[in-house]
This record gives sequence, C-alpha cells and structure tokens, in this order.
Amino acid sequence: MTQPDGVPASATDLGEALSSLSEHWLPKVVARMNDYEVKVVKVRGEFTWHSHVDTDELFFVLSGDLMIQLRDGDVLVRPGQMFVVPRGVEHCPKADREVHAMLVEPAGVVNTGDAGGPFTVEPL
Repeated sequence: MTQPDGVPASATDLGEALSSLSEHWLPKVVARMNDYEVKVVKVRGEFTWHSHVDTDELFFVLSGDLMIQLRDGDVLVRPGQMFVVPRGVEHCPKADREVHAMLVEPAGVVNTGDAGGPFTVEPL
C-alpha cells in the first residue's frame, strides 16, 4: 500500500521519533491527519503560560508525569493518560522530570499560542 504522495505506508515508531529529539519543548511532527498534526515532544521544567484562542490542544503522555497548570486548578497527566485543554483556556505545562508526550492540534498552531517568548517554534 502507498500513501497519496507515493510514499510506501509504514507504522510510526514514537520511541524512535523521540530519540531523535535533543532539546526540551521542541516538538517534532510525526504524522499529519486531515488538517491536524501529530507531534512528539520531550518536556522538562516549566513552559510558558499561554492559550490557543481558536483550538483545543490534546496532550497524551507516553512516559513521566506532566502537570498541566490551569488558572483554576492543575491536572496531573500520567503515562497512558491524555488531557484536552479547551480552546481559550490559559495553561502552562510543567514537568519536574523529563516527560515524553504526543500532541494533536491543527496544522500551523504556534506552540506558545498568544504568548510568544523564547519557547516559540514557528509552524512548519
């Protein structure tokens, strides 16, 4: 079977994709689905408080414990768990130890939303 672009179909190894990452908070696109991107990321420390006005953001934790800080209470996301931050909700991911996670969001979403700052990665 081949994909529409002529590339042979194959499974994506998330562990392999994560092993290619050397920096924290620098997501890598591993798949595209309709108008969405599936990304993997290594996180450690505290990110930037931000929101995404027009879209929800899905965090799926593969390893480690990820705290999603919200203004009205925090959500702890453990391996095998996911959490969706609703559009417009200000949040700040935080991890005391390295976390491996998968993100699903529309293509072109800026990782720091409306906040900008040193962690901003321009969309591919």
